[in-house]
Amino acid sequence: MLSPTATTIRLFLHVLAATVWVGGQFALAGLVGTLRRESPGAPRAAARAFAKLAWPAFGVLVVTGIWNLTAIDVGNTSTRYQITVFVKITVAVASAVFVLIHSLGKTKLALALGGALGALCSLAALYLGILLHTGH
Repeated sequence: MLSPTATTIRLFLHVLAATVWVGGQFALAGLVGTLRRESPGAPRAAARAFAKLAWPAFGVLVVTGIWNLTAIDVGNTSTRYQITVFVKITVAVASAVFVLIHSLGKTKLALALGGALGALCSLAALYLGILLHTGH
């Protein structure tokens, strides 16, 4: 069996946190209809409970993302790679902003747009992370 390294632990924590952040958004979205049929307030209660896991997971993503960046020899990366890193960071921050808008939203528009754009940006950040890992 291979031995764990700092790199494998770093990547494991990053992927685990991404699983909670991204996967949780989609799991919760899939449950909204069922929760709403049980009780009109159930989706909001479930979202608040999920936020207790999601926001710490996002914090782990930020910390391990910075750790990932420090492990890269920037001098040995292409301009395309560096642009992709910048775009990934941008959509990751956007995902947090949109999820926050969704979380604090009082109107149907804020809830819908915040949720949809938060999930879309989260997916984009996930894809870009895989692209970066396989492309450098």
